[in-house]
Amino acid sequence: MFASLCLSVLAGCYSLQPARTAVPQQGTRVAFDVNDAGRLALGGSMGPEIDQVEGNLLEAESDGYLLSVTAVRLLRGGEQRWAGEAVLIKREYINNTYVRQFSPGRTVAASVAGVVAIAAIATASLSPGGFVDVPDDTTTPGGARRVPRFPGARSGMFGPRRSPLWLQPHLGRP
Repeated sequence: MFASLCLSVLAGCYSLQPARTAVPQQGTRVAFDVNDAGRLALGGSMGPEIDQVEGNLLEAESDGYLLSVTAVRLLRGGEQRWAGEAVLIKREYINNTYVRQFSPGRTVAASVAGVVAIAAIATASLSPGGFVDVPDDTTTPGGARRVPRFPGARSGMFGPRRSPLWLQPHLGRP
């Protein structure tokens, strides 16, 4: 359980935040909102419905950005994964610039949810299961019947009671 907590904190949660500086640093993960002129110009190489381009900034030049593209988000909500192809995106094709930043609040929330889920699974797997012998008043003295440990297991609480498939008649035959 401790290892999963450590892994979730190390992996962390990141979110795209508006860039505070005019030109992001090289090597940072960035995303650009593409305007209509950019869609028209980049449509032949990246697709006509691009909304946002995300990747690692390789170079910031005076006329644009050289980006190692990792994802392209589409206008209608889809997303395409890219394998790091280098694309030059001119500054006049960009509406907004975002930088990927570590989000401590989301990381803590995800870590807590993970630990709670693992604890619930561990608790359920360690709790005893099976059947319990319960004295049965209708049988002979000392007799007992077997009932499941958790309520509703055989009472139809979780849906209609059905016999196993191999006990059901096949094609009208018993």
